[in-house]
Amino acid sequence: MVLLTAAIVTYLATPLVRRIAVRIGAITAVRARDVHTVPIPRLGGVAMLAGFAAAVLLGRQLPYHGQLFETSPQLYGVLASAVIITLLGAVDDVRELDWMTKLAGQVIAGAVMAFYGVQLLSLPIGGVTVLPEPVMVTLTILVVVVSTNAVNFIDGLDGLAAGVVLIAASAFFGWSYLVSTNFDPPNVFSMSTFISAALMGCCLGFLPHNFHPARLFMGDAGALLLGLLLAAATISMTGSVDPNSSLASASAATAIFLPVLIPLAIMALPFLDIVLAIFRRTRAGQLPWKPDRGHLHHRMLDIGHSHTGAVILLYLWAGLVAAGTVSFAYLPAWVSVVGIVLLLALAIVLTRRPERHRTPVPR
Repeated sequence: MVLLTAAIVTYLATPLVRRIAVRIGAITAVRARDVHTVPIPRLGGVAMLAGFAAAVLLGRQLPYHGQLFETSPQLYGVLASAVIITLLGAVDDVRELDWMTKLAGQVIAGAVMAFYGVQLLSLPIGGVTVLPEPVMVTLTILVVVVSTNAVNFIDGLDGLAAGVVLIAASAFFGWSYLVSTNFDPPNVFSMSTFISAALMGCCLGFLPHNFHPARLFMGDAGALLLGLLLAAATISMTGSVDPNSSLASASAATAIFLPVLIPLAIMALPFLDIVLAIFRRTRAGQLPWKPDRGHLHHRMLDIGHSHTGAVILLYLWAGLVAAGTVSFAYLPAWVSVVGIVLLLALAIVLTRRPERHRTPVPR
């Protein structure tokens, strides 16, 4: 119900948001580093915010999800932070903000979320490590800032960011649902599963409008929102896991490392892109936040893949890392390793053999 509500509301709201974007001039002009050849409206994140808000309002009325609202105001805090980050991105979509203003807005959104109790309580490193509260709040805000910027970095091709986040949210939903069954008493209606399901719905509702050729971009409003919701799902689950439990995995060793590895693996593709971008720009004597045309999706186009082909391949890589890591919680280790190796071989072959009719894009 939560997923479908977010998907339907997002899907229906997107055409309206597109008309608003055209009317107020929130249109992405064609720049040297861009792939699109005609100006495209943005602000798609506003439609996704409507979908998430509808899911939250519905959740209040459901018998089991309603418990999340009765025991804690955390979901309201996530919604408040989502509104803040979406407004920040929407303003940037209409009139470009400087990097310092955007960073300050991301910090404020993360701080609001922490104020409502959505913050790291402990770290599953060497058992359970509890640090002073100011340190944990700072780490919470850092996770929000990194996650929002990571999604923003990969938002370069039609449908890419929404699809990658959909894959990440699906993988995290599967893992958090499994972990929640080990709670005492068992309760699969955790905040993490709720946010993940709503996030999946937002992406599913937006993708039909955003897949190539896109009729609307999500803009910074959407990229920042998706990054924040991914961070919220991760933060709300981290610290809720007993590292000594098996988590239904094949070995105790994987149970110890999964709480750390899964959030990182799920966002591996955006994180890799942002790390490579910082290294590339710093080595070239540029500021780390200065845009360029060297992201992973640009490289896919440069070696000869079509727009749609590059997006699907990056979906494959994202799914390989995210689902491959989560599979260790469900399957024997050897089965997961064999599956990962086979998918890795397929991904490498497909990446190295682009469509022959496609000519590389000049850099």
